[in-house]
Amino acid sequence: MSTPEIAADAIGGPNPIIGFRRKDLLDSLRTVVVEAVRNPGHTAGSLRHLARTAVDAARGRGELAPGPKDRRFADTAWSTNFLYRRLLGVYLAADAELDSWLEGSGMSTVDKERARFVLTLGLDALAPSNLPLNPAAVKQFLDTGGESAVEGVRHLLGDVRRNGAFPSQVDGEKFSVGGNLATTEGSVVFRNEVLELIQYAPSTDEVRERPLVIAPPQINKYYVFDLSPEKSIVRHARDNGFQVFVVSWRNPTAEQREWDLATYLTAMEEALEAVCAITGSPDVNLTGACSGGITSVALAAYLAARGKPLINALTLFVSVFDMAEDKTLLGVFASDETLAAAKRHSHVKGVLDGRELAKVFNLLRPNDLIWTYWVNNYLLGKRPPAFDVLYWNNDTTRLPAAFHGQLIDIYRDNLLAEPGQVVVNGTPLDLGRITADAFVMAGATDHITPWDACYRSARRLGGKVEFTLSSSGHIQSILNPPGNPKSKYYSNPELPDSAEDWKAGATAVAGSWWPRWMEWLGQRSGELVTAPKDLGDDQHAPIEAAPGSYVLA
Repeated sequence: MSTPEIAADAIGGPNPIIGFRRKDLLDSLRTVVVEAVRNPGHTAGSLRHLARTAVDAARGRGELAPGPKDRRFADTAWSTNFLYRRLLGVYLAADAELDSWLEGSGMSTVDKERARFVLTLGLDALAPSNLPLNPAAVKQFLDTGGESAVEGVRHLLGDVRRNGAFPSQVDGEKFSVGGNLATTEGSVVFRNEVLELIQYAPSTDEVRERPLVIAPPQINKYYVFDLSPEKSIVRHARDNGFQVFVVSWRNPTAEQREWDLATYLTAMEEALEAVCAITGSPDVNLTGACSGGITSVALAAYLAARGKPLINALTLFVSVFDMAEDKTLLGVFASDETLAAAKRHSHVKGVLDGRELAKVFNLLRPNDLIWTYWVNNYLLGKRPPAFDVLYWNNDTTRLPAAFHGQLIDIYRDNLLAEPGQVVVNGTPLDLGRITADAFVMAGATDHITPWDACYRSARRLGGKVEFTLSSSGHIQSILNPPGNPKSKYYSNPELPDSAEDWKAGATAVAGSWWPRWMEWLGQRSGELVTAPKDLGDDQHAPIEAAPGSYVLA
């Protein structure tokens, strides 16, 4: 996976709402100091071993080498040049000794993980590849007569002013929503205070009578489903004869601080009723992605509890709503104190800003999400890449404080997985009452919503579930159109108790999972009927052309 693709996978799951504070990092560092003082023998032994290996490296006798996937030291100078090879050896010796010291320490498993994260942050920052003597930077300086250094300083000052001193990940001047992103023809046919509903113009003479409605996560903008024509799920579904509608959430401000789960579910129910009125279908097929899957399953349970059959079938992409075993790094930092602080923070501001979430994930993968761009933008003096998914990823949104607080409670106490623990407008939610068929897709290398957690969540549903495992990461699993020769997915019609058993019985299928989803969806979308000539209906006349107004805020 390329660096832009890694960066694009950096947001979207349920646990970005947690984050961690500077105090958490300092507390972990304090724990390291206490352990070093408490166990001086182990610490002194590590320091002596580090001194020996560092001296060996400085003398050219070190045997350590960077990992095969470590792109920081890809330049041949790191292995062939006398000075660079020794400098790299000393750095790798320190990196190896850090792991050894942590493994031999007496800290708890959680404290070790926290300490590893904090210490690795510092070690990554000190990598010789981040210094101006980086061989690629030296070559660029000489080739440009020093112009690269001037451009690098200019980029640095611009990021200090506009990007919170984080290196920019994308050349934002190359993209515009409605210009070269979100270009599939359609119209906003319904709008309330919370969302806009976009209906897309059919491209086939006949369409399936039951419509498809896509609900994105509230922490991202909807057009990840309609990026370029080649990567557009919206366009792919439309071209396969489906009537496609997409929800575009309003980007809330402090004025909407009281919006909660009930607010979103009520707005979604109104949107589904509008879709049914426009298409004449009694129900819809609903698709939810990432944290939008939480909204989708909550809505399905809310409607089921009230005996309102608006949802015929449910599709969930990389969604976790059973959070009993969060093994991610953010889960390690999710203490009661941290969660309470996160709620206070958004309560004071009225919203949780998506830019804060992005910074959290930048720190989770600093070499890919910070230092790569540090080298590119500042040391080499180049502009960041022009990558559509990265542009979308950096086009952040906000969460209202009340909803953010609810998500934290749902995460902390695993409330959605327990019947009756989440109550919306007086209605207890029970996922087991969702009897609609479900298609659930997860990503094998997803570090945001791990695939086994997606699988565990899928088994909470009461209907017939088809689980599919893509070979990619978080966002790249979704944006997986046919034609990529490296694509594959795993399929297993059974749904055993454990994810491991499911994987053991699964069959690898070459290619994208999109065609399989189209087939599954087609079986649940009714007969073919004549495509509508106009969008909307008498009660829902087109308001404005897609992508609408809410997405631009």
